Amino acid sequence: MEKPAQISFLLLFIALLVIASLNLGTCLLTVLFGQLALHFFGRCRSRFLSASLYLVTAFAIVAGLWYLASRAYRTLPQVADQAIPAMVAYAERNGIDLPFSDYISLKSTALSEAREGIATLGRYARIASFQSLLVIAGLVIALSMFLNPTWTARGAQATREDNLYFAVTRELSSRFEKLYRSFAWVMGAQIIISAINTLLTAVFLWVGGYPYAWLLICLVFLCGLLPIVGNLISNTVIVAVGFTLSPKTGIVALVFLIVIHKLEYLLNSKIVGRRIDSPVWLTLIALLIGERVMGVPGMIIAPVLLHYIKLETSPSEGSLLDR
Repeated sequence: MEKPAQISFLLLFIALLVIASLNLGTCLLTVLFGQLALHFFGRCRSRFLSASLYLVTAFAIVAGLWYLASRAYRTLPQVADQAIPAMVAYAERNGIDLPFSDYISLKSTALSEAREGIATLGRYARIASFQSLLVIAGLVIALSMFLNPTWTARGAQATREDNLYFAVTRELSSRFEKLYRSFAWVMGAQIIISAINTLLTAVFLWVGGYPYAWLLICLVFLCGLLPIVGNLISNTVIVAVGFTLSPKTGIVALVFLIVIHKLEYLLNSKIVGRRIDSPVWLTLIALLIGERVMGVPGMIIAPVLLHYIKLETSPSEGSLLDR
C-alpha cells in the first residue's frame, strides 16, 4: 500500500474516532442520507433544480419527523395506560407470569422515573437542540459537497503529479466514495425491506380497524431502518395497541407479526444478507458496539461500516456490489 493510501486510511480512522467521541453520529448519518437524496435528484440536468428539490424534500421530511415525534410523545403514554391493564388481566386469567406484579406497581415505578426525569428536563432539551443542529449541519454539508465536491479551493491545480497533498486528497475521495457506496448499498436494501414490511402491516392495521393506524405505519417504517431491533420496537407497540381493543386482537396481532417477521428473515437473507454478506452474530456485535458508541445513529451506521470494511479488503472491490 502506497503512502498516500496509508495516510487516507489513518485520517478516516481519526475522523470516525472524533465523530464517535463528540457524538456526531447524527451529523454523519444526515450527510450520508443527504448524499443519497442528492444522488437521486442529481439525475436532473440542472444543479439548481436538484438543490431546490433537495431543500424542499429535506424541509418536508424534517417537519414531518418533528410532527410525528410530537404526536408519538402524546399518544404512546395513552396506549400504555390502556394496554398494560389489559395485558395484566389477560395474564392473570391465563396463569401467565409477567415481570411486574400489577399495573399499580408498574405505574408507580414509571411515575417515579418520570419525576426524576423532570429534574433533568433541561439537559434533555439541550440534547434535542444539539441533535437538531447536527441534522441541519449534516444537510448543509451534504449540499455543499454536491455543489463543490473538490478538496481544493476553486481554480487550484496540482503543480506536480507526485504532490503529496493532492495524492492524499485523491485517496480520501476514494475512501469516502466507497463509504457512501456501502451506505447506499446497505440502506437501499434496508429501505426495501422496511417498505415491504410497512405495506403488509398497513393492510393488517386498516383491515383490523386499529386506532392511530397512520402513526403506527410511520413508526413501522422508521423502525424498519434499524436492523434486527427495529422490528421488536414497532411490534411491541402494535401488540400493545391491539390489547387496547381486546386481548384477542392483541394475540392476533402478535401471531401476524411473527409471520411477517419470519417472512422478513427470508427477505433479509435474499436482499440484505446477500448485499452485506455478514453472519447474524457479527451484525449483532456491530449493532451493540454502534449503539454504545453513537446511540441509534451508530446502530444504523454499523452494518454500513461492516460492508465498507469488506469492500476495502476485498481482492476485487467491485465484487461485493456486482453480486
